[in-house]
Amino acid sequence: MSVSGFDLISFVQAMPALLAQIEASETLPQRVLTNITLQKIFRSLVTILIAYGSIFVIQSLTSWSSERVPRRFRLLIKQSLPFLKGLILILTFSYLLNLFLNLSQENLLALTGTIAIALGFAFKDYVSSIIAGVVALFEAPYRVGDRIQIENHYGEVVGYGLRGIRLQTPDDNIVTIPHNKTWTEAVSNANSGELEAQVLTDFYFAHTVDAEQVIQILYQAAYSSKYTQLKLPIVVIMQEQMWGTQFKLRSYPMDARDEFIYKTDLIRRAKQAFARQNLPYPKLSDIQNNDSCP
Repeated sequence: MSVSGFDLISFVQAMPALLAQIEASETLPQRVLTNITLQKIFRSLVTILIAYGSIFVIQSLTSWSSERVPRRFRLLIKQSLPFLKGLILILTFSYLLNLFLNLSQENLLALTGTIAIALGFAFKDYVSSIIAGVVALFEAPYRVGDRIQIENHYGEVVGYGLRGIRLQTPDDNIVTIPHNKTWTEAVSNANSGELEAQVLTDFYFAHTVDAEQVIQILYQAAYSSKYTQLKLPIVVIMQEQMWGTQFKLRSYPMDARDEFIYKTDLIRRAKQAFARQNLPYPKLSDIQNNDSCP
């Protein structure tokens, strides 16, 4: 009887603490959220407008200034854009959290856990892209101004956003690629932050062609082009095929964005010299016979 009485007395004494815990659990949102007033809402709207305005101004200034500084500084200015945008977003997000939330240690842990679970289920791919974008800022598989290829998409990185990058293709299309593609897909980078990117130009001739004459013409075409970066190596490589001989001219334009103009200029110069020398090209029948061979 005394034991039962003791248990009953202990239970009654513990009731206030249990009720306090229940009440605390029920009022968790009230403890996390601060008093929302019209003044706070107005301040948050002004903050968001200032953040978007700052990002727009920074994008415009970097685009404008990068085209007017010496060529060697263009990529350096463009590559600073993701860091500046990220800094603005972090400051804005931190200010809004401090404005509407009571960020004590206990509340912060509870809120972080709740948000993590919600985002894990609802925005898994989006959060994965954001994390991959932050990692890419430090590992730098691509930067603004780089010429990259991801899957079947090749072009220049013209935008670096929170979720993905914007790629301008040679056909002047804009392709948006999520950052989380770097988890599963290979990224081919032609210039890796440098102004120059190697251009490979192929030429094809019959087996009877004078190889030394072709090599000399290709070197002359590269050295005489106004787009060629003469400080970097120019190399001609030969490769034998069943239907003829393949020549590969490897050289660098002074600016990676001139890749296709430069390639066209090399082909135009070389073909004019080939025509004057009447060099033999592979016959279509030889190529077709080679394709039909098992």
